[in-house]
Amino acid sequence: MVATATSDIRDLILGNGPFGPAEVQALVEALSREAAAHRELKAAVRELEASPERSPAASVRLGVCQRLLGRAKDALETLRSGDGGALALFHQGLAHAAVAAHDKACETLAAARKAGYDAATCVAAAAESLRASGKHDEAHTQLNAIAGEAAESADFWAAKGGLLADAGAPIQDVAAAYEKAVSCDPGHPGALFALGVINDRLGNDEEAQACYEKSLERYPPTLGSLINLGIIFEDKNDFTRAQQCYRRILEAIPDHPRARLFLRDSSAAGDIQTGEQEAKQRDRLDQVLSLPVSDFELSVRSRNCLQKMGVHTLGDLARTTEEEILASKNFGETSLVEIKEMLASKGLSLGQMATAAPVVEPEPEPVEATADEQEIYSQPITELNLSVRARKCTTKLGINTIGDLVRRTAEDLLECKNFGVTSLNEVREKLTERGLRLRGD
Repeated sequence: MVATATSDIRDLILGNGPFGPAEVQALVEALSREAAAHRELKAAVRELEASPERSPAASVRLGVCQRLLGRAKDALETLRSGDGGALALFHQGLAHAAVAAHDKACETLAAARKAGYDAATCVAAAAESLRASGKHDEAHTQLNAIAGEAAESADFWAAKGGLLADAGAPIQDVAAAYEKAVSCDPGHPGALFALGVINDRLGNDEEAQACYEKSLERYPPTLGSLINLGIIFEDKNDFTRAQQCYRRILEAIPDHPRARLFLRDSSAAGDIQTGEQEAKQRDRLDQVLSLPVSDFELSVRSRNCLQKMGVHTLGDLARTTEEEILASKNFGETSLVEIKEMLASKGLSLGQMATAAPVVEPEPEPVEATADEQEIYSQPITELNLSVRARKCTTKLGINTIGDLVRRTAEDLLECKNFGVTSLNEVREKLTERGLRLRGD
């Protein structure tokens, strides 16, 4: 039975029923629909990891779930003790690609295809890995070899679109490949993100936003879509929604450098009223979190268990998971329900405050440019292939050619709203590649 609701996830991962591509797809769909599904997945993974003895089939279930949670290294270690079947090999290949072990990824994906996993899906994944390692000709060769049997594969057309883009093909040809992918799978996140970028560069903000938002309906969310969607919201002065995009990234990857910098820039650009409102909300939340649990009517059993665990305030409870609560001696389901109801009365839930400390990324040093500038001054600014944020800012400043850009100083660019240090470094790097630099650098 495939997982179609949150209640099925535990049985799917910890049970002995079928677990193949259909079940994995159903799990992904459940994760896309329900926020609670992610908590259920993590809880089931923890329980399976704690099991002293796992069968090869259980190792496959665990390894696939670890990969879905973004834990590629753990997934590789777990899947090595799996059953060696097609599903295990396919997800091993994806995990190898995630850690940039591209040769190993292609080897394992080929083995998965030989073991019976869908050929188009395996070849498309291998092509993406080859593309990431710069082996474009090999990727083309692999895709062309299955073109006939992969006509209705969204993964195939998405990989094809990426290779066309890398080769500098006309934008209409690139878009056509991605649109074919979306016609095969209307929710394909990679193709939707790529179409969003194309529309973004063409100035079609509404179409770009629609593509990004549609791509985020799939699990896991596309980080590029969240970044670019946040920039679109900033351009609309909707800083609250922009910050929600960046925070969504940081919830999964607390040290993501671009998300941290963009969140900081967006917060600085937001209006004072929004900042004051958020400050008041934080103050109210801090007050609630500091409330002692002794202020609430609890059973003697619940009170004693919380005391033994060192839980004194609602904040302590919000930083404690359901699994940690249930692991306490004499703490059962009845007491758990009591605790949840107490937290819900204050708009809180178990485990919601667990966060990781951010990591500061050092700013890259600008590289000195070389001479021979005049030959490319007349080229349009689009030749630099700037990110969405940087391109929008140059447009606002009336910068149409590379010559227009190099006549500006860093301070000129930083005066533009939403143009921060990250975008400045990007511009400098793009110019350095062509032996150019900003005025005053």
